Amino acid sequence: MAGSGERARHWQYTELPGVDLLRARYIRKTFVRHTHENFVIAAIADGVEVFHHGSGDQYAGAGALALVNPDTPHTGRAGVPEGWRYGAVYPSPEVVAGIAAETTTIRGTPGFVSPVLDDPYTVALVHQVLRATDEGNALAADTLLRVAVTRLLRLNGGPLPQRVVRTAGARIAARARAVLEERMAEPPTLERLAADLGTSSFALLRAYRDAYGMPPHAWLTDARVRRARRLLDTGTAPAEAAVAVGFTDQPHLNRHFSRIVGVPPGAYQRERKNVQDGSRGLVLPSEAWQNRQFSQQAHGPTAQAGRTPRVRKNPTGPSSGTRSESGSP
Repeated sequence: MAGSGERARHWQYTELPGVDLLRARYIRKTFVRHTHENFVIAAIADGVEVFHHGSGDQYAGAGALALVNPDTPHTGRAGVPEGWRYGAVYPSPEVVAGIAAETTTIRGTPGFVSPVLDDPYTVALVHQVLRATDEGNALAADTLLRVAVTRLLRLNGGPLPQRVVRTAGARIAARARAVLEERMAEPPTLERLAADLGTSSFALLRAYRDAYGMPPHAWLTDARVRRARRLLDTGTAPAEAAVAVGFTDQPHLNRHFSRIVGVPPGAYQRERKNVQDGSRGLVLPSEAWQNRQFSQQAHGPTAQAGRTPRVRKNPTGPSSGTRSESGSP
């Protein structure tokens, strides 16, 4: 991506189990409709990201966060010609639930209410988490992550609605999903799948969209990429992972993987290998990091901590926002 001015790094830090990390700048990048097993907390540093979420497009500019709950279909693209630059953390549902139980009064499964939150203070916290992992400062990374998630849940959190399968269409969709998961490498046609379930193709298509926010073929691509990630995490070569999940070959996996995860599978796996080899990280905080902390204590964004962030539920266009105080992610 260097030739186009785009760059991205997707990695893990052993001292933050259950959390994926991303730092990226995209200009022409387009994320297809997909989901994540983890929460998405994306802190925009520059530019504007547009992502379809729910019934419409959402706009997150500099100083705002794009927030997506697990298993929630969404897209992603640039909202301005210069694209957008951001850092993101992807904590697992278990990590967020543990933090919520300790620091909030949310009952049930915790999640985010609005997909966009204007809050430069938390944007800065997210970028500080990423910098702390770069410097091997486990104490800072863990602490800052917990502070950021707690703040987001207090400002924009609530219990997620429970999905209850009641209608006949929802039950058919659930059965179809089970078949696709079992036959991922060799799935049936829509017509064959519908016939096996005792319904019509169009009825199954409508039911699947209603239940999972995507048609079966799009959901299957998303599920294949998820399974490919698990295989890559365990050391399976990208070419082998591609065939195992049902893609034609590695280039086929590369195309879909990059459009959902944001980096090619080879780059994704190399970062996992770096973590497993223990080749990254310092035991003690760096002098530069300590100096920043002392500076923030004296001059940091404490005044902003009491500000009331703006939660945009129905944006009508890109946010002009303010430049993120986090600096370069």
